[in-house]
Amino acid sequence: MTSATLTADTFTAPSGIRSITDPRLDRLVAAVASLPFAYMLYYRLAYEGFDLPRVAIAINFALLIGTMVVRRPPVRVTPKPLYWATAFVATYWGFMTLGFAERGTPIAPTLVTHGLALASLVVSASARLSLGRNIGFVPAQRELVTSYAYGVVRHPIYTGLFLSLTAFVLRAWSPTNLFLSVVPAVLFVIKSFMEERFLGEDPAYRRYMDRVRFRWIPGIA
Repeated sequence: MTSATLTADTFTAPSGIRSITDPRLDRLVAAVASLPFAYMLYYRLAYEGFDLPRVAIAINFALLIGTMVVRRPPVRVTPKPLYWATAFVATYWGFMTLGFAERGTPIAPTLVTHGLALASLVVSASARLSLGRNIGFVPAQRELVTSYAYGVVRHPIYTGLFLSLTAFVLRAWSPTNLFLSVVPAVLFVIKSFMEERFLGEDPAYRRYMDRVRFRWIPGIA
């Protein structure tokens, strides 16, 4: 983990965007942004039960909420509306489509789907703990993290998400559930490129990309 080399004065941003870097406002935004995940955490445990995949998702949500409410204020935040819109839809897709998921039909053994769910939890938890207080939904520059999970791939949290979505489709197959899983996966792939384009304005992040070549899967992608 190393400190970012850019300062708030390095780039000129609209005043509305600069105000988001205020620690008090950022803490308020983080708390409000976490509320849908708090509801989803309650909903999944209260109405869907306590099997391994749902418990894994619940733990992941709890870590997300915990790190969000104590996150480090950003040095700068992207001013691009498209980046904001993509981040919003990708982040809250699961919440917006919560009522559309179907029970579906298992097309893989429980051992496989539970294994994927557990792998998703391990990857996501290690990634969130590695990232620590530097979490955010919209592309923003905080402290540059280059160690632990981020020393293996550049977007390990998304890797964990992809594993979770795969497990969901395999244990509850239906065309609707496939659609509900493919859309966020594509959005997070797009968001990865947006984040890298924004953060790549920092020479330190460009060096990090040169050192850690793969985005989601070591040796593959």
